Amino acid sequence: MKQKAAIINAIWLWLIISAVLVGMARGSLEAVTQASFDSVKDAVNLAISLIGVMALWLGLMKIAEAGGLMRLLSRAIKPVMVRLFPDVPAEHPAMAAMIMNIAANMLGLGNAATPMGIKAMIELNRLNRSPGRATDAMCLFLAINTSSVTILPLGVIGVRAAAGASDPAGIMIPSMIATTCSSLTAIIAARLLASRAAKSEKTEELEAVESQASATTEPDGTGTTPGETLHAPGKAGRVLMLTALAMVALIFFVRLSAEGDAAGLGREFMRHWIIPLIIMAILAFGYLRGVKVYEVATEGAKEGFQVAIRIIPFLVMILAAIAMFKASGAFGLVADALSPLTNILGIPVEVLPVALMRPLSGSGSFGAMSALVQSEPDSLASFMASIMQGSTETTFYVLAVYFGAVGITRVRYAIAAALLADFAGLSASVLLAHIFYGG
Repeated sequence: MKQKAAIINAIWLWLIISAVLVGMARGSLEAVTQASFDSVKDAVNLAISLIGVMALWLGLMKIAEAGGLMRLLSRAIKPVMVRLFPDVPAEHPAMAAMIMNIAANMLGLGNAATPMGIKAMIELNRLNRSPGRATDAMCLFLAINTSSVTILPLGVIGVRAAAGASDPAGIMIPSMIATTCSSLTAIIAARLLASRAAKSEKTEELEAVESQASATTEPDGTGTTPGETLHAPGKAGRVLMLTALAMVALIFFVRLSAEGDAAGLGREFMRHWIIPLIIMAILAFGYLRGVKVYEVATEGAKEGFQVAIRIIPFLVMILAAIAMFKASGAFGLVADALSPLTNILGIPVEVLPVALMRPLSGSGSFGAMSALVQSEPDSLASFMASIMQGSTETTFYVLAVYFGAVGITRVRYAIAAALLADFAGLSASVLLAHIFYGG
């Protein structure tokens, strides 16, 4: 039976055709052409810049997996994750990778969250009996990621503080509520769409490739690869690790007593300390579990290089379409057409670029939000835009990177669930901005 075309085909085609037609009508085809060339270079540069990040964090993930940390994390929140992802074995590496990705997103650690999310997709794909086609677990995981489960929107708070906003962190509570709304919507939408897809796909012949199962490594109960034995380090190693942890605590309290600004030091801790400390903690855990940390990390880094290269075609195509759409003026036409409706809904016209650009371009929406905050740091519009930026994610970038890393082209209902989550997050942001805005 002929397979139905994935929705991403229609979206991508519509963006490019719209860009060309609007460019012809507005005389902006030169800008469209230039945008197509610039965007593909930017996409490759972005993928190349990801290589280092991917190599480092997938190396660390390899250490965490070899030391058994992934299994410990899986057990900690097993009841919740098993309910959300019934098709994923409770102690499979995919479960722990998803947990670490969600935890990193909650703390606003975007650079760390992406490699962990890609690692989760790689592991989920090992459970996939239909290569190239997204599973229900993949769709739900992507929807949760695009709903941006963020507790600490540190980047947005930093922009507000730099612009001189009277209460830079005032967006934290409304952002937490908005991201909760979007995450719940993502889960509910994915579940409902999965049921609907299951009914419609009963008539579709699924090609199961059994050779894929041979690539799956079953856990042997230790969190290591079969045949590998962990040896705990000697007393000197334990003393070294405990001394390092004690030094971290000592430095923190010495600085606290010297500066006397607990709030400021706390913000610095969350913005600058937490990633180095996570790196150190993973390495210390692996070493204490007898993992050959350097050798295992380099093996994970090799996987990071391969994944980053595999992403390039997907990034090139989606970023080119978005850049052409924006350069043609089509994006502005959509914003103008929606402005009467948004005025009725209480959305300031200045916020529209952020709201419309958020699912398409992370850097574009961040730039629009930053410009708005810089010009009017204490206005309702900048407050609303900050909540939107802090509680939603770039849907099509996440889709291109995560699905592209494992060669998924049939995304099924993932886009629909993700966009519903975006809509819920943006709607909640508007309502909460009016409730929490202090003027």
